Amino acid sequence: MKKTLILAGTTLAAVLCSHSALAGQGFLRAGIGNSETEIDYAGLRDDDSDVSATFGGGYWFTPNFAVEGHIGTLYNSDLGNDQELDLVTMGLGVAGRTHFGPDNTGFFIDGRVGVARLTAQVREDTFDVVDDVSSTKPYYGVGVGYDFNRNWGISLNYDRRQGEFDGVDVDVDTVSIGGEWRF
Repeated sequence: MKKTLILAGTTLAAVLCSHSALAGQGFLRAGIGNSETEIDYAGLRDDDSDVSATFGGGYWFTPNFAVEGHIGTLYNSDLGNDQELDLVTMGLGVAGRTHFGPDNTGFFIDGRVGVARLTAQVREDTFDVVDDVSSTKPYYGVGVGYDFNRNWGISLNYDRRQGEFDGVDVDVDTVSIGGEWRF
């Protein structure tokens, strides 16, 4: 295990310090889609869906490897009594991409993994948070898309996030369309 960690660290350092790594690109990404939320409490299940929106960014060290971060709202539900429940995500991870066109443009597939903090917030109005609980777990996602040029592309994405709040398990599956601008 120790040798594996040393080898992984050495490999990552070599990639980050290589000439091509220094010629990377920052990026901003935004996506809008639909989140299917499944809530499981003591064997009772409830499913619901809602519009989701995420915003993120990061750095492509090479055309195939990036670090990324994101923040977004995955779910909103009216609880009655002028209260609403929001599921908010914030995460950090790595991404990989393979292009099928010349010069890292054209069609691509990508994947991402990382750690996301899923927060359930109960609000009385837009800014008044009454209660919130958080859970940090791994997330993953895949996507297909098209890069029009070195700086701009669109994609169709699937992401999975999970949380556990005081014995309540929450699974969120999101399908979204996104745009990425690289600089």
